[in-house]
Amino acid sequence: MDYSNVFRLVNMGIGALMIVGGIGQFFPIGFQSVIIGCYVIIFGAATLLLEFQIPPAVSRWAPFLFSFIGRGIFYIFVGSILLHQPAIRIIAGSIIGIVGVGYVVLEYIPQIEPPQNMRDAGGEWGAEQI
Repeated sequence: MDYSNVFRLVNMGIGALMIVGGIGQFFPIGFQSVIIGCYVIIFGAATLLLEFQIPPAVSRWAPFLFSFIGRGIFYIFVGSILLHQPAIRIIAGSIIGIVGVGYVVLEYIPQIEPPQNMRDAGGEWGAEQI
């Protein structure tokens, strides 16, 4: 069974949650909060972009985003950044982290293949492009 559309919707939802969590990170305003919020918003925008277009630089510099385990660990990382007060960040961070754990588990289920946009890395981990 082809789950490509399900994964696409999940990844777009996670990207949107990252943006919402990043905006929530700005409050209360502080230097560290603003910097972390900007990074989380950039990560969310990049996650959304990967569902529509895959820039060549991403497949070269971030090949981990093209496997379930790599994307899962990335989601767990971003989710853990957001786990702090207020409640909107706790909810967004929890959902992102839980989806990340789900993606890590999916790496070890051979019946479920990653969607096409997660297989376009143009090589395996550490593969040199000549």
